[in-house]
Amino acid sequence: MSAGRSAVVPAELGARVGRLAYALRTPTVLRIVAGIVILGGWEIGIRLFAAPFVARPLAIAAAAPSVLGDPAFWSATEASVSAVLIGLLISLVAGTLIGLMVGRLPVADRTLGFWINGFYTMPMVAVLPLLTVWFGYEEASRLATIVFASLFSVVFNVADGARSVPPEYLEVGRAYRARPREIWFGITLFSALPYLIAGVRLAAGRALIGTVLAEIFTSVNGLGLYILANARSLHQNEAVVGVLMLCAFGLLFEWLMNGVLRRYFPWYRRDEIAP
Repeated sequence: MSAGRSAVVPAELGARVGRLAYALRTPTVLRIVAGIVILGGWEIGIRLFAAPFVARPLAIAAAAPSVLGDPAFWSATEASVSAVLIGLLISLVAGTLIGLMVGRLPVADRTLGFWINGFYTMPMVAVLPLLTVWFGYEEASRLATIVFASLFSVVFNVADGARSVPPEYLEVGRAYRARPREIWFGITLFSALPYLIAGVRLAAGRALIGTVLAEIFTSVNGLGLYILANARSLHQNEAVVGVLMLCAFGLLFEWLMNGVLRRYFPWYRRDEIAP
């Protein structure tokens, strides 16, 4: 009897260890462990080697409630997020139309391709002083910066997608006497949809960068100015809360994109869409 129990106990213990090892290898647990290690190293390193006013995780957590209860913080957040959404919408519409033309019309490719490459590689920091002269130190300058930062990501990806449309699709459309509008938007655009989605994801990140740069440079109300003002006044923890809000917006946008893809485009990289 005792021998049977002694044989069962190691088996149960081995099964529990196996389940624990499997749980520790799941993506969620690995992310949590990595986050704890990063935050712990940050906290210890600041306490040992940095000045007291430098931001650290525990102080950021203590400052977060007061920042989240500050109306000025939410006013800045609303200004930045609304500007990003408007700029992305403009870039999505204009970039899709330009990308379709560049991808399907050789004349447009030869005419605009060179300039699009040049504008895409141009640093936003170098363009920002010019935009402030043209549009003033106002919200229009921020919107122009967002559009400039995000437009060419959409153009590039849509143009590549339009070039990659299988010729058979276009031939079948013409054989069934499809109208030009149906060829362009019913066949070409939908075939290039995966490229368009990738372009929007890239454009969202560049739009956030452009927003912060414009707000810092032009002193327009937004999270960029909020972060700069707190950092200069040595309120480092409050400034990091603003940075984390920008990160949260980026993660929320990615989560919404994945939800839309699962709901309306289940065929799009089904195995790569995070739950």
